[in-house]
Amino acid sequence: MDHATIKSQVRKDMRAARKASAAQLPEAVRTLVFSRPPAPVLARIPEGATIGLYRAQGSEAPAARYAQYFIENGHAIALPRLSGEDGAMQFAAHTDPLGESDLEAGPHDLMQPGEDAALLVPDVVFVPLLAFDEDGGRLGQGGGYYDRWIAEHPDALRIGLAWDAQKVDSVPLEPHDEKLHMVVTPQRVYEMAA
Repeated sequence: MDHATIKSQVRKDMRAARKASAAQLPEAVRTLVFSRPPAPVLARIPEGATIGLYRAQGSEAPAARYAQYFIENGHAIALPRLSGEDGAMQFAAHTDPLGESDLEAGPHDLMQPGEDAALLVPDVVFVPLLAFDEDGGRLGQGGGYYDRWIAEHPDALRIGLAWDAQKVDSVPLEPHDEKLHMVVTPQRVYEMAA
């Protein structure tokens, strides 16, 4: 089997695993699980760093409470903004972590900062994922947005948020796939050499 076929099957399996894992927790509990970044993560984030986050969709690990935490602790936060279905991803300022007052609908039904929001380049980026491994391998949705952004910003600290069920033995990687430095799950913080 080629990489594309393998990745497609892993994506299908991991979407189901992620959905089942998230469904085991009531929604109110799901947001509390990721309420504050753990100490090993905070130890790697410089004071005043700009933090890139994402707006969780469906069964993705929630990041809204992390956004609230970082804003309350003096960090600027930013969310992805896509310029089109196949366009580039940039990050733009986000000031309402528990609401959508500064967001508008974008490609792929993504709620994103409006055109008037200032563009920011995060020093730290938290990324959603479908699967990860202990070597920092990450399998995303397949659009390549994060891989392209990371390739252009290789100095950014890259941290995945995931449910424990999303860990696999080995993520099928291709040359363009970018690795993570850390992954946070409800039960553990994985630190990689990436």
